[in-house]
Amino acid sequence: MTSTYDVARVREDFPILQRRLAGDLPLVYLDSANTSQKPRQVVDAIDAHYLAHNANVARAMHQLGAEASEAFELGRTKIADFIGANQREEVVFTKNASEALNLVARVLGDARPGSEHSVGPGDEIVISQMEHHSNIVPWQLLAERTGATLRWFGLTPDGRLDLENDPITERTKIVSVTWVSNMLGTINPVADLVARAKAVGAYSVIDASQAVPQIPVDMAALGADFVAFTGHKMVGPTGIGVLWGRYDLLASLPPFLGGGEMIETVTMERSTFAPPPSRFEAGTPPIAQSVGLGAAVDYLSSLGMEKVAAHEQAITAYALERLVEIDGLTVVGPKEPVDRGGAISFTIDSVHPHDVAQLLDSKGVAVRAGHHCAKPAHACFGVQSTTRASFYLYTTEAEIDALVEAIWHTKKYFGA
Repeated sequence: MTSTYDVARVREDFPILQRRLAGDLPLVYLDSANTSQKPRQVVDAIDAHYLAHNANVARAMHQLGAEASEAFELGRTKIADFIGANQREEVVFTKNASEALNLVARVLGDARPGSEHSVGPGDEIVISQMEHHSNIVPWQLLAERTGATLRWFGLTPDGRLDLENDPITERTKIVSVTWVSNMLGTINPVADLVARAKAVGAYSVIDASQAVPQIPVDMAALGADFVAFTGHKMVGPTGIGVLWGRYDLLASLPPFLGGGEMIETVTMERSTFAPPPSRFEAGTPPIAQSVGLGAAVDYLSSLGMEKVAAHEQAITAYALERLVEIDGLTVVGPKEPVDRGGAISFTIDSVHPHDVAQLLDSKGVAVRAGHHCAKPAHACFGVQSTTRASFYLYTTEAEIDALVEAIWHTKKYFGA
């Protein structure tokens, strides 16, 4: 571990990590790629909002309404600053990253035919085989609606994008790829991919759900057109996601959903729409969730994202080192801690991943088993499912040791 990062002190902020499970076993939480745990600072901020400032935003002409509106928009400002947005109006709130990605696919598909944004026959959409289903299915649906063609980057045997066989061409309209794979842990060269997209006049969309929690990000420097991420993986609450987009692009696109607060005016004949971000935030927004996500951003900033990233790299390196000690265990994805995030998927000879997860749980070790919403990536490696251990800013070497011990117990139990 890096000497400048006190993981024991960090863990004091997460009461759930002190839990004792059935059999008086200590909780070993290794499922942070699924959802992160929440520090008391985030929980307290949400609690304080509901108990002292709860009201709807932009609608209520009273003191509570003003306080709630200010708190809601302060969350947006904090997030914009945290990710290096050019302006706060580039931050659109959604309910999760899946909705953010669907929003982009939908509004591009709804753009006026013949406009610079429209997608149609002859256009190509490029994704990759390592994507989460949330960054596959919306583009499949868009291709079906518009007659566009879906293409993709393949994967190398070590779990990285096959950049030598580049599907980006002059026909490419959209390039949408993950920054950090939720299954393989691979950190992709997104700046290079954004540049490739820009060179052919294509829009670039980045799924940063696993990146924003782990590494420093800077939207202005990245140069992408859209970036999606979610609150619950970055020590924030569930029920809120973020779509960042270039303001000029957001301002020229049609709405996603119709309803309250996304309009300028409504008559029985027609409606005109508000500027971003309101145009894409129909109805009552995630108010307390914005407060909580703002508190999460404050918490991560107080730790320093460079230190969080260094801890993530160190703990992942230690886990890879320990896991290769286990006979019959195969890591699916990069086996070196280089350009790699804190998720390790693996198989154990002759033992089903669900059985592995269940036996680990009996020892207090919480992991995930299944296809992790990444079935095409699993198919690339000839497996239907894997067991995944994923780490975060509160993970310790002792927890990795507990994982390894529990895996040895599992192998012995199944005679593997």
